[in-house]
Amino acid sequence: MTTAVLAEDELSLTFAALADPTRRAILARLAGGEATVNELAAPFEMTGQAVSKHLKVLERAGLISRSRTAQYRPCRLEPAPLDAATDWITRYRRIWTDRLDGLERHLQTLRADRPVDPDHDGQDDR
Repeated sequence: MTTAVLAEDELSLTFAALADPTRRAILARLAGGEATVNELAAPFEMTGQAVSKHLKVLERAGLISRSRTAQYRPCRLEPAPLDAATDWITRYRRIWTDRLDGLERHLQTLRADRPVDPDHDGQDDR
């Protein structure tokens, strides 16, 4: 498997994990510091099993990690996949911004080249 294909697969896992509002809320909570599963589950009206499934998706995407100290198993945000997603979005945002800027320049050229009709106020006559 090539690096590009692997990167796209990791990116797919990241975006799939981010597609769910519950998982985004969990990540937002973890942005403030580590938390246990019970602490993460508290704001949601769902079973612990459902929250655990969300955590597994986040963990598989590399967005969170879990450690274990005796009975304490905190979850922690792992920012690297978010950084990769941000880089991907930024690259494509730059491409589309450049294309839209080019379109704007082209439209300005077309407007500048069009003769002005003094009897027409610029409004559509329909």
